[in-house]
Amino acid sequence: MTTIYEILRRPLITEKSNYQSSKLNQYAFEVARTATKTQVKDAIETLFDVKVDSVNVINAPAKRGRRARSRRLMVRRPGYKKAIVTLQAGQTLEIFEGVK
Repeated sequence: MTTIYEILRRPLITEKSNYQSSKLNQYAFEVARTATKTQVKDAIETLFDVKVDSVNVINAPAKRGRRARSRRLMVRRPGYKKAIVTLQAGQTLEIFEGVK
């Protein structure tokens, strides 16, 4: 049994997630591999005191690269599970706001 503090690993802050947070009211997080949509929803609502409309979960595959000399495949980065959380209108998360 995982706690709500183990479900959310870190926020994903990229150009796409900045656009989603400002225009679409969606926020991206890296979550534990065993986390479900309802667990992510409960964790977000409890930790940040907001109301969640929906949660979309994506399993991001590992990124593979090639070595320069032997040209063999080499796994460089492990895969992870990503959750995109849509909040109700008018609600925001402070960690995505940036410097004020």
